[in-house]
Amino acid sequence: MSRYARQMILPEVGADGQARLARAQVLVVGAGGLGCPVLQYLGGAGVGRLTIVDGDVVEESNLHRQVLYAMQDIGRPKAEAARARLLSANPALEVTALAQPLDAANAAAWVQAADLVVDAADSFAVSYILSDSCRAAGRPLISASALGQSGYAGGFCGSAPSLRAVFPDLPARAATCATAGVMGPAVGMIGALQAQLALKVLLGHQPSPCGQLFSFRLEDLHVSSFRFDDAEEPEAALPFVAASQITPQDVVVELRPEEEAPRMAVPQARRIAPADLATADLPRGRRIVLCCRSGLRAWGAAATLQQAGHRSLALLAAGDSPA
Repeated sequence: MSRYARQMILPEVGADGQARLARAQVLVVGAGGLGCPVLQYLGGAGVGRLTIVDGDVVEESNLHRQVLYAMQDIGRPKAEAARARLLSANPALEVTALAQPLDAANAAAWVQAADLVVDAADSFAVSYILSDSCRAAGRPLISASALGQSGYAGGFCGSAPSLRAVFPDLPARAATCATAGVMGPAVGMIGALQAQLALKVLLGHQPSPCGQLFSFRLEDLHVSSFRFDDAEEPEAALPFVAASQITPQDVVVELRPEEEAPRMAVPQARRIAPADLATADLPRGRRIVLCCRSGLRAWGAAATLQQAGHRSLALLAAGDSPA
């Protein structure tokens, strides 16, 4: 009996739908709490070609929610460990592991090569970079975020408005799984929903998941959803850039204090605290690139500079800088 018999018996899938899945190329960015169920269910469903992008390694603190991995995977790149597990379950898949971070320099080519993109990185910078790249390439994007017992998942770009149209601004501050915690089943459920939405897009099911957002607050058992087909794109969008895209003409501002980032993202950077930006002597007519770890402080700093009349701005999410 076919591996996919119970799926193909569905009239909305059938042999034609299964063949469509086998031909599909899906880019999955992030192989953590969201990415693990995404990869397991897309691989299990027979999505023939999967590309996994993740620059992290497996840690023991991941295992309570990233159930694709085992103790023997600790220290191994997540992309490579995930590839091995997927192929052990379904050797017929074509799985490419890219053990490196996604940034504004490499995203466009990877997105262009895919039929659909899944954002499972749970990173502000990655989400906006993928949204911009998918919008430019006309690719559908299934994006999600999870923290604690809450989160969202939705379909963006392709035939729908972008993630920026729904979330035009970043929050003033945000916690992470490391600082605020996360429940394994909550993030697993949201990741599984991402996989379901991705399959529906690949199979052409209607109504399309593109233009639909699902919101979960499992601490009080609240689930809701809405469509955003008519959401308007923001007139001006702050772009994220990669360090390799910075030119000698750019003015780079490192917002992190020295104890947080002993080595700045690029040698030409100037270290200026966010509180001092309003009075800093920054030239006009040149692009100002604002740098922090996640992009959150850079986003807020850009608003300060926009109020001061600066118009050419970009953001650099540098991650954790080594000493």
